[in-house]
Amino acid sequence: MNRRDFLKSLGAGALATTALAAGCDSPNQTQAEGFALGEVPTDKMTYRTGTHGEKVSLLGFGFMRLPTVDPDDRRSDLDQEAINGLADYAIAHGLNLFDTSPRYCQARSETSLGIALSRHKREDYLISTKLSNQSYDIWTREGSIKMFEESFEKLQVDYIDFYMLHCIGLPGRDNEGNTIDPMKAFYGRFIDNGILDFLIEQRAKGRIRNLGFSYHGDVKVFDEALSMHDKVHWDHVLIQHNYINWQHAGALAEEGETGDANSQYLYGELAKRDIPVFVMEPLLGGQLATLPQFAVDEMKRREPEQSLASWAFRFAGNQPRVLTVLSGMTYMEHLQDNLRTMSPHKPLTDEELAMLSDIAVRYAGISLIPCTNCQYCMPCPYGLDIPTIFAHYNKMVNEGNVITDDLSEAASSEERRAYRKARRAFLVGYNRAVEPDRQADRCIGCGKCLPECPQQIDIPGKMLMIEEKSN
Repeated sequence: MNRRDFLKSLGAGALATTALAAGCDSPNQTQAEGFALGEVPTDKMTYRTGTHGEKVSLLGFGFMRLPTVDPDDRRSDLDQEAINGLADYAIAHGLNLFDTSPRYCQARSETSLGIALSRHKREDYLISTKLSNQSYDIWTREGSIKMFEESFEKLQVDYIDFYMLHCIGLPGRDNEGNTIDPMKAFYGRFIDNGILDFLIEQRAKGRIRNLGFSYHGDVKVFDEALSMHDKVHWDHVLIQHNYINWQHAGALAEEGETGDANSQYLYGELAKRDIPVFVMEPLLGGQLATLPQFAVDEMKRREPEQSLASWAFRFAGNQPRVLTVLSGMTYMEHLQDNLRTMSPHKPLTDEELAMLSDIAVRYAGISLIPCTNCQYCMPCPYGLDIPTIFAHYNKMVNEGNVITDDLSEAASSEERRAYRKARRAFLVGYNRAVEPDRQADRCIGCGKCLPECPQQIDIPGKMLMIEEKSN
């Protein structure tokens, strides 16, 4: 029986009931459930000091996943009023670092952040943004400088506190669609065109206060950039860091895929050189806020009133060279929960670290798709909602509801019941989470998303796999 026939056979009443039982909310909805409750302190934020003496809040606001006017359509206009409210609340409660990029939110993030922060005194906030010149047609010196200057205009500032070369370590793609080696892409984007020298000059002039880079992908490029430290004097580096990536980053990639190096190695190399660390993806794209039941039970046994996310943030801030932990906080509940965790930050004990290490070992053995919902792959030219498709698949994996091969004729009645339950949860949740015309069956394998993915996921291959499981 195919997917549509299966869903039709359930009937409308069963459809609604099953969706609620599976907990398959619309992708942009959120609930207070799972978040810590109580007052959010205004004067207890943990701060750490940067290279030039800046006092930086340990929690940073990543302007990557912002609320939209239509909460069920991330393609709709950004909800500037809600964004202003989030920024105001963050500043009032001690958060002072806001991170963005020309690419975030389909090139709308910097403008939105500029509007929100221009309503405050410049000394009340720090801004971090990036040279996101991944497109081959703006690798030129002129194209890169144009992007650099536009950031000042959009952010409405005359200096930028933290500026980064964006996503070094990823392969590139030329105008004919040919893949460019990650090292060649690094040199083409930043070195051969003289842009790194230009940015060093801009730092000397005070337009950039701190110069760094963000890393994804080939660790040889990370090492190459660090070998330039004596010349460049990197002020900070942004890495993907959480209690899974600490020692199990490679386990998140499946055969034929690659991913970032373990953050234990990355952090160690930066600490050797006394380079402050920015953290991205402390929740692994939200995955560490929706954990398998074995992890939930262990965490709630120790801290029943705290959120699952709080454990990840405590881990991310536990290393002393971490200057700030960036989080994309779409809703007030996210912001409030994270502010509580970092106001003040409570260091993890050896016993708690051991617990997270044990959870990481088990978690790394689960076949999840390592999507972090960065949305670099969006918009898909064929309309797929790639991040939401992957989020639903991972949710079903965590809940044990991924459809396996069809049952044999010899299957027992118990096996048949279990199969039907898993299939029901997967398919009903899928149709509730992702609009039918944006599902995996729309993928034609064009591959335009491949060079955009920081996690280097075989997106067309995963879409084929999900479509096979849903038919």
